[in-house]
Amino acid sequence: MKQLLVVGVCALALAGCGQVKPGHVGIKVNQYGSDAGVSNQSLGVGTYFTPFGTTIYEYPVFTNTYTYTKSGSEGSTENEEFNFQDKNGLGLSADIAVSYSVNSQLAPKLFQKYRTDAAGIIAGPLRNAIRNALVNRAAAMGVDEIYGPRKQELLNSVQNDVASYFAPYGLVVEKLFWAGNVRVPDVVLTQINNKIANEQQALAAQAQVATVQAEAQQRVAQADGEAKAIQVQGDALRSNPEVLRLRAIEKWDGKLPQVTSGATPFIEIGK
Repeated sequence: MKQLLVVGVCALALAGCGQVKPGHVGIKVNQYGSDAGVSNQSLGVGTYFTPFGTTIYEYPVFTNTYTYTKSGSEGSTENEEFNFQDKNGLGLSADIAVSYSVNSQLAPKLFQKYRTDAAGIIAGPLRNAIRNALVNRAAAMGVDEIYGPRKQELLNSVQNDVASYFAPYGLVVEKLFWAGNVRVPDVVLTQINNKIANEQQALAAQAQVATVQAEAQQRVAQADGEAKAIQVQGDALRSNPEVLRLRAIEKWDGKLPQVTSGATPFIEIGK
């Protein structure tokens, strides 16, 4: 009988306790009595007495990543893609992942603000904030910029907006990631790809023209150099005619012509 009583008391004690698991911070919420409300003191890892009407909510203090995606195999089974428009009203969509954690000191303030656990914040306030920032920022950009060179700039701006909004409440938005390409209508995508191809061809043509011009300039410079060298050489020979006689002597093999009047060619000693 005593053993049953002890077991019963232990079971009741365990039933009246809540836990804060490693990597999390706890917030105690009491629904009844003079202490009703959200405790201003965060709870560390451990087991706590939770009498009737008392609940412990947990927030992660380590980095978590959640992906809002159109696919039902990641994140939620529901379609959580973000829909937005460019500055011309063209409809676009994208999947975005977010890395986040909770400041343990501000965790009670986060709960007081949203009255829900981490999953509820991800599905509601955090997603809404990302969507609003994305809609506002993308509305100032063209589709060719969003899909092309300013794609990361757009996401960085959205991240800064969202992080600044949640910082006072203790939700730390560490990083936003594109979880795939921005989705645009097929017709627009074809136009963008054609534009990129034309730009690449234009760049290649410019490079080819530059190469031809460089080669032509090199040939002109080489010919100019050779002409100047010949001119210098001619001026030198005209100024020193004896150089020609000297070169002829240097090339002479010492044999006299077979038909001559007996004079020695090239050399006129004593002249």
